[in-house]
Amino acid sequence: MPGLTLAVAITANRAVNAQSRPPSPKAFAIHTRLFYTFPQPTDVLLQIEAACLPDQKVKSPQLWLTPVDHFNRVPAHDEIGERIWLRAEQELALDYTTTVIVDRDTPPLSSLPETLPHRLPGAVIDYLMPSRFCPSDRFVEFAAAEFSGMSGGACVTAIQEWVSTNLSYAPGSSNAQTCASDTFIQRQGVCRDYAHLVVSLCRAMAIPARLCSVYAPDVSPPDFHAVAEVYLQGGWHLVDATGMAATADIIRIGVGRDAADVPFLSSFGGAVLVEQKVSVTRVS
Repeated sequence: MPGLTLAVAITANRAVNAQSRPPSPKAFAIHTRLFYTFPQPTDVLLQIEAACLPDQKVKSPQLWLTPVDHFNRVPAHDEIGERIWLRAEQELALDYTTTVIVDRDTPPLSSLPETLPHRLPGAVIDYLMPSRFCPSDRFVEFAAAEFSGMSGGACVTAIQEWVSTNLSYAPGSSNAQTCASDTFIQRQGVCRDYAHLVVSLCRAMAIPARLCSVYAPDVSPPDFHAVAEVYLQGGWHLVDATGMAATADIIRIGVGRDAADVPFLSSFGGAVLVEQKVSVTRVS
């Protein structure tokens, strides 16, 4: 049985802290180019398109790719965005372009009350549980001591600040197998490691949390980005402990329990990356 190769988004160079901005529509132009080669016919699962959601409108999306033997769209995790099944031979080159209008309310995170576990919708319950890269059960004692007496958005804000303060952004310090426990010990990582640790600490405090694969304009150098999202006051709210992206500027691609659910490309067989470019720019 062929092995599974996960292409995990890694960004470099930590940017200055970005604060939430007043809610007003903002437009972003996205251009993603990928080029892979394959030693044999290979099944590929792709998730790179911005999701169509109430707070982000996708305008004029275009996806160009080299000829493939199979192309089929399927719903992504939690039905946020879509995945694309491809059957590729020899090579796969693609270009994805779109404009996304983000119009999102960004209330102060610290002001949001918690939703008590017994009042959570069924679809949210999984995000209280440990997962492959977010072993939240290992953090219960630490979180209870470090964030004692806190709840809701105030607790999430404290967790975000703790992760931002205690971790160093270090490209190359982690890999596709690094989990939140490794990051906690090493005290360094990249965007997905920051997000995994935020998710784990929130779940340890009985706050539902998930990982989001996203586009954001201030990631440097440009790349796919990963942030956390927490469930408070009956809704989901974005959290970026790296400080790279303001919540009003984030464009969701997909969500999941952790990075295992939202790789931008999964190759069910050998794959060689030749080129990867991501561009997210503000437009008037």
